[in-house]
Amino acid sequence: MTSTAPGGTPATPDLATDVIGELLGLDAEWEAARLAKPEAARQTQLAYDALFESPGPIDPPVRRGLAALTARWHGAPALVQHHLDRGADPRLVADELPSEPRLRAAVQHLDLITVSPALVRQEDQDLLAAAGWTPDEVVVLSQLSAYTSYQARLLYGLSLLSGRTPTAAAPPPPRTTRGTGRVKSQATRASNGGERPTAYTQELLSWTAWVSPVPVDELTPEQEESFAGKTNGEYFRLLSRSPALLKARTAIDAAVFYTREGLPRAERELAAAVTSKVNDCIYCASVHSRKASQLSKRVDDVQRVLDATLPRDAAWHPTDLTPLSAGQDPRWTAIITFAAALSTTPSTATADHLSALRAHGISDHHLVDLIGAVAFFSWANRLMLTLGEPFWPGTTV
Repeated sequence: MTSTAPGGTPATPDLATDVIGELLGLDAEWEAARLAKPEAARQTQLAYDALFESPGPIDPPVRRGLAALTARWHGAPALVQHHLDRGADPRLVADELPSEPRLRAAVQHLDLITVSPALVRQEDQDLLAAAGWTPDEVVVLSQLSAYTSYQARLLYGLSLLSGRTPTAAAPPPPRTTRGTGRVKSQATRASNGGERPTAYTQELLSWTAWVSPVPVDELTPEQEESFAGKTNGEYFRLLSRSPALLKARTAIDAAVFYTREGLPRAERELAAAVTSKVNDCIYCASVHSRKASQLSKRVDDVQRVLDATLPRDAAWHPTDLTPLSAGQDPRWTAIITFAAALSTTPSTATADHLSALRAHGISDHHLVDLIGAVAFFSWANRLMLTLGEPFWPGTTV
């Protein structure tokens, strides 16, 4: 399918390079739509620079190799090749596991947290620590998977929006039994002793880390600045172990969700809740369903999304997304259906999904916002699910 590109003069991020722009290769008019909110693009590149171009606790070839592995799972061949061309360790992208125990543990962990993040348990983090990965390195491993998941959905969604059919790549073969056949835990206690929620809710939840956060009295000024405007709870203090990356991520969050222009914010929050439901992130779904309800005043419609039962396979992938949009009006049906399909691993959104959205008056500039919201929560969910767990506030013993 092709469509008329929106008019306008393209802006450019205030950067020497823009990897997403380079990989997409959009014409000027579609690039203008992508950069209608240039801060999101600028901060996306700054996050890339922090993760791949800056000194860090993991060697650059390993970082790029694990990112290429993640991109392969998401069926993003251009992103795989991008990292290989820039020195990715090819052992980490190969069909066979590397022989070195430390790297083998990392690859097996990336397989699990990329494909089945909701099945990760604290003992999976313990296996990394036993293989010699430090807390700083563990945060980077989760960020490699999560940020690449974000990139892959930007590339897929924006390619689809510009009239292209994204080319999928074959994923690696199954190489580990970790997570395979696991049933989502229904235990009543979280690792901190609090009561773990076992059903979706719009109520306020807390979150506890499996990896040691930076203590409050040990935060550096750079670390504090990296999550300015957020709380200093365990989640942000943990992510502040990579402060430049967290600072860019915090700014992307603001650029995608807190601007007045674009897709109504209630619908951006709805997309975040849908993505969280597909990925089975109860914590993120609670936060963003609550915001969607507050902004839209459609509490029952939002709750209907949370209450939907999604059948899942052994890897915990939904096998039927249609329950998510049951009972919704046509516009929200189109938004929910597209957001869910873009959220899957790999993405399954199609041109027909975009046609349905356009038929309900959603402009291409607003579709860029929708893609950005889904992409960002493909990132956020993987951090929340793989570095800790939610619990009911006030129940810690």
